[in-house]
Amino acid sequence: MSSVTAALNRRDVLKAGTLPLLGLSLPKLLAANEGRGQRAKTCVFIHQYGGLSQLDSWDVKPHGPAEIRGPYSPISTAVPGFQVGELMPKLAQCADRYAVIRSMRHGVPVHDVANRMLLAGQSAPGMNAPSIGTIAAKLRPSEASVPSQVWIQKYGGGAMPPEHTYLTGGWLGMAHAPLLIGVNPDDNPATPGFRVQAFDTATGITSERLVARRELLKHVEPQSQTSQPEENLDKFRARAFDLLSGSSARQAFNVDLEPPQLRDRYGRHPMGQNLLLARRLIEAGVRLVNVVAWCGLAPGDKFLSLETWDMHGNGGIDIFGNGWNGLGWALPCCDQAVSALLEDLEQRGLLDSTLVVLVGEFGRTPRISKGASAIGRDHWPNCYSAMLAGAGIRGGTIYGASDAQAAYVKDRPVSPEDFAATVLHALDIPPETGISPDGFSIRASSGHPVLGLFA
Repeated sequence: MSSVTAALNRRDVLKAGTLPLLGLSLPKLLAANEGRGQRAKTCVFIHQYGGLSQLDSWDVKPHGPAEIRGPYSPISTAVPGFQVGELMPKLAQCADRYAVIRSMRHGVPVHDVANRMLLAGQSAPGMNAPSIGTIAAKLRPSEASVPSQVWIQKYGGGAMPPEHTYLTGGWLGMAHAPLLIGVNPDDNPATPGFRVQAFDTATGITSERLVARRELLKHVEPQSQTSQPEENLDKFRARAFDLLSGSSARQAFNVDLEPPQLRDRYGRHPMGQNLLLARRLIEAGVRLVNVVAWCGLAPGDKFLSLETWDMHGNGGIDIFGNGWNGLGWALPCCDQAVSALLEDLEQRGLLDSTLVVLVGEFGRTPRISKGASAIGRDHWPNCYSAMLAGAGIRGGTIYGASDAQAAYVKDRPVSPEDFAATVLHALDIPPETGISPDGFSIRASSGHPVLGLFA
């Protein structure tokens, strides 16, 4: 069993009883994850793993040559003068709810490195650099009996970053690591019979035995005599017990409790149902939910990889085709799911306090390439796009600009550091906040937030 699984699987926590887990009992882990009174905003961070083509989505170039612009026409949005690709009609209708950055850039066209850069918000991250989500979980932890951070759909495929770069908390430690849901492609709520097993008890451990263990602890471990709240584990023990034996966390992870019509609105594919699960978790008090934008298989497809957006013409699937690795399948799924999430959050009064991020590790080449069996676009980090909504983001905003072919940034470039600082700023976390043990030598982010995105 990997250290990641051992640290996050609640069944193993129960098997361990009151013994430390990687040096921390669950109550101590919760104590390490406890905030100091400030209520944080929340975030759904959607990773378009593989890299979305900016030219076919957020930065269309209808007057470019055919080998650049592709087959899709631009369509108007709810914001005058703002156009998107024709495969995103639902997102076009709600363009007044989000902003688009058209000037994202860095210099690394390699998936695993670029993903580490996106996760850490750094142009040259160390292998143990904590992710943006981990930093948010440390500085703005959940106050409810739910994890502070959840990761939905594990990366898969040859281009994925190492697990320890996004599932362990990096040098900040396991106390701030995400709970992983979805270890394989079928492990998601779009699969019939799916259920989250993280809260299952070990064989032979009943709810009565849990209660007995809790009562035993009261007798064998004296109450702390210190007045320091971080050393008094009683309230964290209560939260751990609630997490393992209560119903609130279990219900939050149960998408089957949603009306069928709403599930249809999100889409019955993995991306749609995972985003619906993300909304449930945000509503329950999870601070940051990461979702890998795996769109699932189109009818007749066979599984090859979770790298939906890495559209070289893989496996004979044309980038403009309708297979799992084609924009004709993936963009409509994304359009349906993300627009439903924005609408759902707004109707529930949650959009003002929930940041929604949609971005990949880079974009795609302006020039369409011919692969061995199909056409595609290759890796391109020099200019790509990102979408942000909620949490103070000014809807209808277009920030930055690309050149005539969406090949290079023409105006107001945004680096990985600046993007991370913008996410943290939206979550009411000053980027200059110290996260190192000394409190000042390492900042949450060295970038500058893009203040022009905020109302």
